[in-house]
Amino acid sequence: MVHFVGVEAMIKLVEAAGVQPFLKGLCLAIEDDFRRWPAFEKTPRIASHSSVGVIELMPTSDGDHYGFKYVNGHPKNMKEGLQTVTAFGVLSDVSTGYPILVSEMTLLTALRTAATSAMAAKHLARADSQCMAIIGNGAQSEFQALAFAAICGIKRFRLYDIDPTASLKCAANLAKYGLDITLCPTAQDAVAGADIITTVTADKQCATILSDNMVGEGIHINAIGGDCLGKTELHKDILYRSNIFVEFTEQTRTEGEIQQLPENHPVTELWKVIDGTEPGRQSDKDITLFDSVGFAIEDFSALNFMRRQALSHGIFEELDLIADLPDPRNLFGVLEPGNQGVHASRQPQAAA
Repeated sequence: MVHFVGVEAMIKLVEAAGVQPFLKGLCLAIEDDFRRWPAFEKTPRIASHSSVGVIELMPTSDGDHYGFKYVNGHPKNMKEGLQTVTAFGVLSDVSTGYPILVSEMTLLTALRTAATSAMAAKHLARADSQCMAIIGNGAQSEFQALAFAAICGIKRFRLYDIDPTASLKCAANLAKYGLDITLCPTAQDAVAGADIITTVTADKQCATILSDNMVGEGIHINAIGGDCLGKTELHKDILYRSNIFVEFTEQTRTEGEIQQLPENHPVTELWKVIDGTEPGRQSDKDITLFDSVGFAIEDFSALNFMRRQALSHGIFEELDLIADLPDPRNLFGVLEPGNQGVHASRQPQAAA
């Protein structure tokens, strides 16, 4: 049998830990894997673009486990009552090739994106940061706020969205967490007094969510909305003033904010900061930019972390996904009368 974590089980796992402790644990798991970055296979995501969105596969392996995520991004879905992003993931045992986990990843991706953002800020933002602006208050905004509160100690948040009801939704969802929330009438107003700026908008276009005059010295920018070719959020002049940190350079050159820059413009991969081989913020006056597009290693970390949680709490189902053959050469035999439904796989399970 293959372990399966669906939406209901994922909700139960987060509830069992609490949202913020779950985010903190997930952050530590991602950070641990960033420290062993060279151990992973790395390739840009495999994308299939259409006029209305994108469908992507994000694979990686550390030699023991292989994982991939299927994810879409369709901004027009919201107007049709559908989610902009949905996802599922698979984790397999490299030694047998057998899958050991199938999981929902729409909720898990939102959690890992927020945990990765806060992890980057922990290493790049000023230590005295207290206030964050969130521009774009859709599905990711609450996760970002709670991750930054839990991991970086941020308690004041300034919200702006072109749709005021999105900001009201975000504020209402965060009301019980003891955070200081301010709704702002413009993006310019939102960044006033902010130490960290998160941009997380959904439109598939080159946009200017942040103009150069909105970013002062000492700011950390968490740019996570620009995540595919032709979709950016920052004015190019901001990039030239910033120290830029990315996940996997090859992928970010195509999909991130730095698609606006020459290919030889210097950037630093975040794992090098985390393992101490490259400096992060070097001065309180630096502008640091985490140009995040999401990378497969983060999903791999999230799947492994969530699997450990699922096994620990006993919150999962079992899928009859692979036939267990008395004779591995006789697949046709399962079709013989009386054999149907009795050959659920008993494949060995990789260590948790």
